[in-house]
Amino acid sequence: MAWFYLIFAGLFEIGWPVGLKMAQTPETRWSGIGVAVAFMAFSGLFLYMAQRQIPIGTAYAVWTGIGAAGTFLVGVLYYGDPTSIARYVGVALIVAGVATLKVAH
Repeated sequence: MAWFYLIFAGLFEIGWPVGLKMAQTPETRWSGIGVAVAFMAFSGLFLYMAQRQIPIGTAYAVWTGIGAAGTFLVGVLYYGDPTSIARYVGVALIVAGVATLKVAH
């Protein structure tokens, strides 16, 4: 169950940078801040629950890896962030590192 908590924590980790991005526009400033704070809270809660059974270093690396790769994809798909082969390779390396941590656990 701890790994499910950690996956949920990582997915919620994607939400708070999106909320901060929303807050860059005056019309959605306060709702964006609200989204960011809510996602931070849920992400932290699920990380806390996961760390009961998963070592802190592994949990933190997986959590940030999911957040980083997911935020990259959201940026590319929804915000028109630039892409290149090198950027995709970088994200693939993050995913490979996270998978390695899971397998090595």
